[in-house]
Parts: sequence; C-alpha cells; structure tokens
Amino acid sequence: MTLNTIALELVPPNVDGGKERALEDARKVVQYSSEFGLDGRLRHVMIPGMIAEDDDRPVPMQQKLDVLDFWQIIKPELPGINGLCTQVTAFTDEPSLRRRLVDLSDAGMEGVVFVGVPRTMNDGEGSGVAPTDALSIYRGLLPNRGAIMIPTREGEQGRFSFKCGQGATYGMTQLLYSDAIVDFLTEFANNTDHRPEILLSFGFVPKVESRVGLINWLIQDPGNAAVAKEQEFVEKLAGSEPAQKRQLMVDLYKRVLDGVADLGFPLSIHFEATYGVSAPAFQTFAEMLAYWAPDTHG
Repeated sequence: MTLNTIALELVPPNVDGGKERALEDARKVVQYSSEFGLDGRLRHVMIPGMIAEDDDRPVPMQQKLDVLDFWQIIKPELPGINGLCTQVTAFTDEPSLRRRLVDLSDAGMEGVVFVGVPRTMNDGEGSGVAPTDALSIYRGLLPNRGAIMIPTREGEQGRFSFKCGQGATYGMTQLLYSDAIVDFLTEFANNTDHRPEILLSFGFVPKVESRVGLINWLIQDPGNAAVAKEQEFVEKLAGSEPAQKRQLMVDLYKRVLDGVADLGFPLSIHFEATYGVSAPAFQTFAEMLAYWAPDTHG
C-alpha cells in the first residue's frame, strides 16, 4: 500500500490563539490551491510533532497545539485531504505510545513517521520507545510507517536500510536543496532489495530567510561539505527575485526527479513552506508539479 501523494506540511501554531491561526492556515491552503490549479491534488497534510530543541533555534520554540488537536480543527476545512504526521517516540512508554497511535489512526492519520531524540541528545537516549523499535512493534497497527532519511548524513545507507528491515514502509527526506538524493537512492537500489516509498521533500525559501536563517539551521550538519553547499543554495534562493527563485527550485526538482524516477521506488512529493503558507510558495509548488507529479506519473 503506497501513499502516492502530494503532501503539504503544516506546522501546528502556538497554543496562544492557536485555533484562529489554525483555521486561517487551512483557509489559505484552500484559497491558494484554487488560485494555482492545485484543487483536489493535495491529498495529505503532514503535521510534525514539535519538541523543544537546541537553545540556538533562530525562531524560539513556544508551546504548540498538539498534532491531534490541530488536525481536528483543520480537517473540516480541508475536504478530501487526509493526515500524515511525525511522532516523537523516545520519551513515551510503549502502552502510552500505542494509545497515541490508535488515536492518530482513528482521527484519519494515514501515515506516521517515527522520530527520536533532538540532536542535542544521542541516539538511544530517552526513556521511551526507540523509533527503529516502533517501526517493528506497530506493524499490525499502522499500514504506513515512516522514517526520516537524510541523504547527506554520514552512514545513512546503513541506517536507512536497517529502518527498512525493521518495517519502515516509507522514508521522508529532509528538505532537499541539492540532488544528493539521486546518488543516495541509486546506491541504495544497487545494494539492497528494499524499495520503500520515498516522500521527496522540497521547501520554499522566502526572502526573510536571509534575516532569520531558520532553514539554514534546520538542515545544518557542521563539518559536512555537502550540507554546506546546500546552505549556500538556500542563501542564493533567499536573495533571488521571485521568478529566478522559482526557476532555481524547478531546475533542482527536475534534476532530482529525472535522477530517481526510474530506480524502482514509489515516489510521493512533500512540500514545506517553513515560514508559513503563502501565494509565492504555492506558485512555486504548482510549477514543480507541472513537470512531474505522483497523480500523473504514479
């Protein structure tokens, strides 16, 4: 069972004024989908479960609406759209996590990516269920069990192969600002029999990134030359005029899709507007989908 979807990430708003902001976000999605020809094409929203991370986060983390609460507010505004989410497992015991996953599934969440500790901690820390264990434990509960995949991270071939062996049915990539995913999936296809669905993640970079640097922070991996190049590309996108910015993103999208479309992996597309839903973001996403989309090629 594949998702075969175009998904849009929507981050839960802060608790304070959250319901009004949530409804505003949902209505913008409907408006911009209509304006840019994406009516009926977005099949999922992807809602990340947010936890506090490093103190140096450029936009300080405030308490967010819970994924389920946010989803239940926006779902009636988004007919025909189902949910995906990420679930932090490392701080939740098994019975509590199982109850949580049943609640998510009952609410219409069709896929859950299991994530672990923030990068200030080491893998295996946290008193709860490790994400790799969750992939196996909940095989019978969730048909679509996801894992994060970062193609530029050292050791990721082995890490992702292990997650697939544990029961991951799909991998959601980190935001892609290079075509490193092409070599990664080519090597993965040559060396393993795993063919999980891949949600290719692309993010719009508005001008405000030059001042705030949130995307730069999200993709950081100090000392990794491949990521440094991606950060340079993000900086270039942030400083570009709208037409050039769209062209740069469409060109990247073409290189990625041309490189991975025939490797044997089911493909879906995951879009993110890190600073919030906007008309320029939707215009860019629509131009990318005009080149390749799961609902026309899947």
